[in-house]
Amino acid sequence: MNFKLEDAEDRSLIAVRKKVKRDAAKQTAKVVSDSLVNTGISLSVVLVLWMLGLWAFGVTPYIGKGPLEVFDWLWLDEDALENQQLVVTALSQTMVDASIGFGFGLFFATLVSVLFTMSKSLEQALMPIAMLLRSVPLIAMAPILILIFGREQATVAVMGAIVVLFPALVNIVFGLRSASSSMIDVATVYGANKLAALRFVAFPSSLPSFFAAVKISVPGAITGALLVEWLATGQGIGYGIISAVGRAKTNEVWAYVVVITLVSILLYNLVGLLEGYVLKRFAPQAWKAR
Repeated sequence: MNFKLEDAEDRSLIAVRKKVKRDAAKQTAKVVSDSLVNTGISLSVVLVLWMLGLWAFGVTPYIGKGPLEVFDWLWLDEDALENQQLVVTALSQTMVDASIGFGFGLFFATLVSVLFTMSKSLEQALMPIAMLLRSVPLIAMAPILILIFGREQATVAVMGAIVVLFPALVNIVFGLRSASSSMIDVATVYGANKLAALRFVAFPSSLPSFFAAVKISVPGAITGALLVEWLATGQGIGYGIISAVGRAKTNEVWAYVVVITLVSILLYNLVGLLEGYVLKRFAPQAWKAR
């Protein structure tokens, strides 16, 4: 009799596990499908605005290229393979530059946010400096940064970090301070110091704000990379656009713009997909509230 009861319990446990796995698979599929739908909607809106803008402003065909012209230049022209190689090479360099700026900017934003959360006086002392970096146009700071760091990857890191730092900093600080004071008090009662309370209470509650910072930082890092390529390094899509404009190669200009816009939209939605997975696993309440 006991053996039969244990077998029944085992079968019930197995059935529950299978149901949990099926539900998790369905939720994952829903998140992926929603991300694909959002990406499709974003691309459709951009395409419609592109065509509508050319028509509304009466841009001449010599200057304004539509989707078909760009597609022909990239895929159907006699030099399509060379054109693709040109765009891919420039895009690869821009992605490297954007990744450097994104990584440094988000790292310093997270580090400074932790310091600000632990010390209010430190925030009051250093936040004006961050606001100063944000208020001064980067194009005005570029000559000084180039003189100090040269035209190599160090300048890419500094300029990219400046673009990413302030918006990410504000969002992450807000997220770290959104933790429930009662939960922090409970952690303190159980002997947690500031760092432990930050790790086990503040960090999970700050995940939505952290991913909001990442979403803002992705297009910001790409914009910073394009700017630094134009002003400093002479590589990537940023320089390619300026060079193509100077040589009156409008098809090439539009191809660069289309590709970098497409990549920005895809990366933004990819971050949203990653956000759904992380929130579901580490902050389920925030994930359900989305």
